[in-house]
Amino acid sequence: MYLEHIDSPADVKKLHGSELESLCAELRSALIEELSVRGGHVGPNLGMVEATTALHYVFDSPKDKIVYDVSHQSYAHKMLTGRKAAFTDSAKYGSVTGFSNPKESEHDFFTIGHTSTSVSLASGLAKARDLKNERYNVIAVIGDGSLSGGEAFEGLDYAAENGTNLIVVVNDNEMSIAENHGGLYANLRLLRDTNGAAACNFFKAMGFEYIYVRDGNDVHALIGAFRAVKDCTRPVVVHIHTVKGKGFAPAEADKETWHYGAPFDKNTGMPKRIAQANGSAVREKDYAALTAEYLLAEMKKDPTVAAITSGTPTVIGFTEEKRRAAGKQFIDVGIAEEHAVALAAGIAKNGGKAVYGVYGTFIQRAYDQLSQDLCIDRNPATVLVFWASVWGMNDVTHLGLFDIALMGSIPNLIYLAPVSEEEYFAMLRWSMRQTEHPVAIRVPAGPVVSTGIEDTTDYSVLNAYQVTRAGETVAILALGSMYGTGEKTAELLAQRGIHATLINPKFITGLDTTLLESLKKEHSVTVTIEDGVKEGGFGEKIASFYGASGMKVLNYGVAKSFPDRYDPAELLKENRMMPAQIAEDVLNVLQ
Repeated sequence: MYLEHIDSPADVKKLHGSELESLCAELRSALIEELSVRGGHVGPNLGMVEATTALHYVFDSPKDKIVYDVSHQSYAHKMLTGRKAAFTDSAKYGSVTGFSNPKESEHDFFTIGHTSTSVSLASGLAKARDLKNERYNVIAVIGDGSLSGGEAFEGLDYAAENGTNLIVVVNDNEMSIAENHGGLYANLRLLRDTNGAAACNFFKAMGFEYIYVRDGNDVHALIGAFRAVKDCTRPVVVHIHTVKGKGFAPAEADKETWHYGAPFDKNTGMPKRIAQANGSAVREKDYAALTAEYLLAEMKKDPTVAAITSGTPTVIGFTEEKRRAAGKQFIDVGIAEEHAVALAAGIAKNGGKAVYGVYGTFIQRAYDQLSQDLCIDRNPATVLVFWASVWGMNDVTHLGLFDIALMGSIPNLIYLAPVSEEEYFAMLRWSMRQTEHPVAIRVPAGPVVSTGIEDTTDYSVLNAYQVTRAGETVAILALGSMYGTGEKTAELLAQRGIHATLINPKFITGLDTTLLESLKKEHSVTVTIEDGVKEGGFGEKIASFYGASGMKVLNYGVAKSFPDRYDPAELLKENRMMPAQIAEDVLNVLQ
């Protein structure tokens, strides 16, 4: 065993020949074991084992600074830099994050989770080095999928002109999360087909020197390439061709599914949390799959319907099979949220019906396009925001808690929060048929909730809240995914003789001033509950409306912060968002 003796990159440098190959095999075996128990980014990490080992064999981290794009491929890096117990000792699984984190190690320089940033960040490190007249290597590791993001181009454009030591390792596994999209990838294919010798070379055209490694999972070939560029005085790209999911047959066979995986059986590859019926996997109904089915049906009726994704097609349920069925009406722009929003605005402006599906954590990357390109001219595109919730992704780099505060500040945008499947599709139908407003829908988090009752709301009547239970003294406005919390709070208050009014606001971005004004007559306390940060959120708009009146307002949401790998139940408790806590606060105010 070699891995057990690796406590720092210095220990990697002591190995030679077949010992390095054995270390890589041990790293990969440990990764598969840990990932099978905890889940995580399977394909990206398995494919980068040899490259990571070679980087630490050749370069002198942390003096030489390595920046991993997205950093979802940094597990082997963590194992080689003093954190292997988090991947080899089951008692310590989860003791480190899934992304690079300077709080963990001097070998990590940034907390990174969003894509296309590494070249820009590394360029900053290199510029500071040069300003201080220091000498060491700066290395940016970026995947081919991440090259589709605009910031990657911006970083490359700057780095080439800066003209000093910057080594960009392009990990080309011919995949983003799903297949790559964009004109750049024809050139990457040409470079692979010609062993890097093609005259047409994107990186050389940008001003970089260039080296190609055909087998990016050959640790010795990688060591040779990295030695050749170490201490270079010009920007250089080392283009390595790797296998995503290398060494785990299911991940190699289905690279898209295994980009990220929940805990799985390492022998069969079957996810552990999927129920079994008659020997076959049974998956619960989810909003993504339902959305894809709905949009496919609409596409058959209307050739102007276009579904758009920015590198995450299954966010709206478009599996490979459904993408084929949609044909040219499904558009993957690569990891380019800014372009996706502007594209949707352009399609809508010219009479098409554009629907852009995006995770809540990524929509913040396109704030300017939402404001400038979509909303100023009221281009009637639809944005479906998924996993924007306390119950969404919980890594500090992937939080879905800020969308309400962010998007709620943009004029002309109609942002809707459905509670149920019926409301969601009623909103989606209206949005795709109307031509007056840009509309965003905060897709419910968690399991699909069906009432079995058709939603007949006329959403063209803007900002009309729905009173679902009439009462007095206390009014509870429970937004979207928090409606169930509002119901339970009302039930607890009823047990104390207080029959609260319960309201499903539906509209995040507007106020039902008529209803809010009428509540003053028989209510003294208003409660708002939302599934996101409280500061700048929905509830503060209600509090502002009542500011000059005698109405007391209790706002419930998450305190503005960057919680990391939190437990949703604990986060809700910390912010007094549990029904019993809210009811207690209301009773205290009334007393």
